[in-house]
Amino acid sequence: MAQDYYDLLGVSKKASAAEIKAAYRKKALQWHPDRNKAANASEKFKEITKAYEVLSDPKKKEVYDQYGAEAFAPGSGFGGTPQGGGGAYTGRYGPFSYTYTTSGAGSPFEGFDFGGFSDPFEIFEQFFGGGPFGRAKRRPVYELTVDFMEAVKGTEKNVQIDGQSKTIKIPKGVDSGTRIRFEDYDIVVNVQSDSRFQREGNDIVTTSEISITQAALGDVISVTTIDGPLDLKIQPGTQPGTLVRLRGRGIQHIRGSGRGDHYVRIRIKIPEKLNLRQRELLKEFAEESNKKHGWF
Repeated sequence: MAQDYYDLLGVSKKASAAEIKAAYRKKALQWHPDRNKAANASEKFKEITKAYEVLSDPKKKEVYDQYGAEAFAPGSGFGGTPQGGGGAYTGRYGPFSYTYTTSGAGSPFEGFDFGGFSDPFEIFEQFFGGGPFGRAKRRPVYELTVDFMEAVKGTEKNVQIDGQSKTIKIPKGVDSGTRIRFEDYDIVVNVQSDSRFQREGNDIVTTSEISITQAALGDVISVTTIDGPLDLKIQPGTQPGTLVRLRGRGIQHIRGSGRGDHYVRIRIKIPEKLNLRQRELLKEFAEESNKKHGWF
């Protein structure tokens, strides 16, 4: 008699999907043939994976709870030996052979959750950095720090990897977390912040401070962009917090053409101290404005 699937995974019939998944991962790693040298490890590993295949699928689980493992035996019409155009995924890793079947077309793993692994063979990579059927070995990952303007403009960095001098080209527009494939390595970029610029995706946000008179009367001020100084026209009556958009003055899209925008946030500086003449002028302005029942 086939062993009970719940017993194989060490869970109760009331176990949640998360508990079943956690139990499978634990058991699969425990009985992995290249980690566990017991004579029955390979067979145990297959049984555990089959149990999880059934219990992780609500429909299969319902059938199993009602009819047991016999419902999935060859010729049952529900599972087991592939029928009606199904296929098998078979391979060999070291001395062990594995066969996983599907009753549907396409990938044998399509629509099946292997407990957090992308497929049963990813378990190999948990321990050995590789897997069957030509799965690639995990690439070494290195972190590289660049300053803000290097990330914006692109740069080249000379680094030492495994005792060898390497020159890595950093493309325009990279951000923290950008991953670059370089030879046999993956380079993860870390970008230092810049007090002048706030990055929002491919857009840049800066703050410019102007006086009350500049806001009221309008003016031309100089703003700092990633391309250098730029004259910006302040419209008369500009309000605090106004955002002025500089189209196409942001950061280069790392994939594809075009650039983001640069937004200038306007902050109005209120003078903390006024001389006598300034006070008199403001009072006259206030009196004049009150006659019109408003400032403007």
